[in-house]
Amino acid sequence: MLDRHAVHELLRAGVRPRQIAHHLGVSRRTIERIAREPAPVDADDAAERRRRRIGRPGVPPATRDTVRQWLAEEPSLPPGEVWRRLRETGTPVGLSTTYRVIADARQQIPAALMVRFEGVAGEFAQFDFGEVDVRLTSGVRRRIHFAAYRLKYSRWVHVVVVPTERVEPLVRSLLASFEASGGVPLRVVFDNPKTVVIGREQGRPVWNATLAQVVLDYGFAIELCAPRSPEQKGSVENLVGFVKRAFFRARRFLDLDTDLQRQLAEWLVEVNEVRPCRATGEPPIRRLATEQARLTALTTPAADYGLKIPVTVGPTAMVTHQGLRYAMPAKACGLPATLYLYPDRVRIVCAGGKHEAVHPRFPLVGRVSYLTGQRAQQLASVYGERKRLYFMRERLLELGPVGEAYVTELVHQRPHTWKGCVERLFNALEVLGETRFRVVLQRALMQRLFGAEYVERLAAQLTDVADGVAS
Repeated sequence: MLDRHAVHELLRAGVRPRQIAHHLGVSRRTIERIAREPAPVDADDAAERRRRRIGRPGVPPATRDTVRQWLAEEPSLPPGEVWRRLRETGTPVGLSTTYRVIADARQQIPAALMVRFEGVAGEFAQFDFGEVDVRLTSGVRRRIHFAAYRLKYSRWVHVVVVPTERVEPLVRSLLASFEASGGVPLRVVFDNPKTVVIGREQGRPVWNATLAQVVLDYGFAIELCAPRSPEQKGSVENLVGFVKRAFFRARRFLDLDTDLQRQLAEWLVEVNEVRPCRATGEPPIRRLATEQARLTALTTPAADYGLKIPVTVGPTAMVTHQGLRYAMPAKACGLPATLYLYPDRVRIVCAGGKHEAVHPRFPLVGRVSYLTGQRAQQLASVYGERKRLYFMRERLLELGPVGEAYVTELVHQRPHTWKGCVERLFNALEVLGETRFRVVLQRALMQRLFGAEYVERLAAQLTDVADGVAS
């Protein structure tokens, strides 16, 4: 799907069909046929290929390895001879299939002449991850990860420190680079990271579904450096090496959160606006205006873009993502849903928008997030006295260490009457809200007061104090 999307984007940018066909290695008639088709709106390549019944039987990896070995030993081996040898070894492949296997194998054999790939204004941007050990003024060394981005025409650079090299930091840093540079280029070049290509099927890349949707939403094409092709990926790797040598290893920092970020911002101003680039002989800022005239505006601001992640509402009306749990309406149990992941919040939608919840990205305390009234709404859907009792007790345990400690003591201190206390404590939780209830429960735990009546009394005292302060 991304290849078809790339064709539409290149045609929209004014690239001629013959040039696109040459770049993608297909016929011009194929490009013209894709141009007549509607633009893809879904990133699920496998589903689309099944629907359209596209594809040929795969060639075993052992056969590909054998052909690659023959060509490495004799680069000028004719395709007919390769086909004849394969048939003699008992591999019944067609001549056209042999040509495809040879083409894939030749891509992995280094060429004698290395040619650097350059781009015109707004055409190419490079992106890659790097990791480096930085030195603090205290003498301690810390390993950090960073994302480096560069527009190839102007050589304008942007660098972001990231927590990991997973897909969300990749997307967030890439969108931040788009915004900082003034728009979206025609293509972004990657060096085959696992966060972009999760595998290959019959020589074709299997794209990360989350990133694939970003590509469709922002209208750019992905270009991968061919494996073992240093003439293509050298520029990307040189960017990472340049950032390491010129900034991270050349300086010392007081800390990673403040001083490193301050020095990084100052260094980016220096390399983009002051220091002449070796390749162009002038600072990147002088060529950036020409580049920006060819960039495309962001369809959605980076901070407002939600990564689309398929999820399922569990049997307890919870959605789990990255170790955090978010509550949903009880009627959504078992339904497939889409989680929109923002920097500060998550939005979960299922049943065509019938059920929806917007939670803080990170709960204030603990790893479970409830919206106001969700506990009571879920309780209303639970039938049976015992089920309702343990539902309420589980909600108290989800409050974290203070909830677990208090319920444990309550059960052991009042083994015959704790059930009534749990119901009253659950009601107090709904009335006070999670934050205030946790404060009250902490006070009761510290004073060794185990019982709903003590918690209610402390809650009333806390309310009286708050009212007195307000008056």
